[in-house]
Amino acid sequence: MKPNLNTVEEAARFMQSHDRFLVLSHVNPDGDATGSALGVVMILEQLGKEYVVVNEGETPVKFNFLPRFEQLRNLSTQPLDETFEAVIAVDCADESRMGDVRSLFGSGAALLNIDHHPTNDGFGSINLIRTDAAATAEILYDVAVAAGVSFNEELALCIYTGLLTDTGGFRYSNTSPHVMEIASQLLRYGVKPGEVAERCLEEITLAHVKMLRLALQSLEMSHENLVASITVRFEDFAEAGAGRDDTGGLVNYCRNIEGVEVGVSFVESEVGAVKVSLRARDRVDVSAIAKQLGGGGHAKAAGCTIRGSLQDAKAKVWLALGEALGVNSNE
Repeated sequence: MKPNLNTVEEAARFMQSHDRFLVLSHVNPDGDATGSALGVVMILEQLGKEYVVVNEGETPVKFNFLPRFEQLRNLSTQPLDETFEAVIAVDCADESRMGDVRSLFGSGAALLNIDHHPTNDGFGSINLIRTDAAATAEILYDVAVAAGVSFNEELALCIYTGLLTDTGGFRYSNTSPHVMEIASQLLRYGVKPGEVAERCLEEITLAHVKMLRLALQSLEMSHENLVASITVRFEDFAEAGAGRDDTGGLVNYCRNIEGVEVGVSFVESEVGAVKVSLRARDRVDVSAIAKQLGGGGHAKAAGCTIRGSLQDAKAKVWLALGEALGVNSNE
């Protein structure tokens, strides 16, 4: 990764010095990606700037309570006939995580890369990468302060959502004093924490429950019971009446089993493509494994997409986990 030589002040100046922006987050956006992208939109509006906010693929509908959610364009169904010279990417662990949105960049586009993943490869013109931050939304809070914009309920709600989701409801080890101080400040602007938690962390669809029932039937223990995994086959989506969003969080059921060091979910989201999610306790840095397989993330939460069959994907992940744990896969 390139060294981070840029500051929140430089990021704020980038927003102030251009007039029209393309704003994007990563494919399969989560709460931090969505909250941060819409948080950028809130900042740009206060600065009097124009913007288009885009993602490759759908944004989960559970985040539709966020302001300007309706402006999020799905590039796969709403193509754009425009290129942009100023781009802001949030929460993208590496350049590939932007997906096909990269086709909208002008030939000399300047790119502000705001992120907190240790696997970020510094792909921007300006790289504001803070790996000590719990969420990209935490960094964005400091950018908003540097830009001199006024906090209101809409901006506060976007940033709070990013903090809440990437800290697991302020339960994960990345929950720092700075995170709690920011959250406390944001509540002063009218954010209702119970309502946000209900929408983002508690409420689930019936399709998710049906998918969970199918997935748990595939539970496997391997690597001397240090690894637990579940598998979602392509045909399971039709059987459960589910979409890709309904597989979110399944991996946590594996990681939370007593004695398990790494939980894994294999989701065959399309024929020939397997989305792998990894969650760890203490012994393994799963971001290193994900990066080795073309993905990225954090030491305790990472993922990648492997082209090939489920068997191919499992073989690659089992080998990498065996080397990291120093045990045989037993598969």
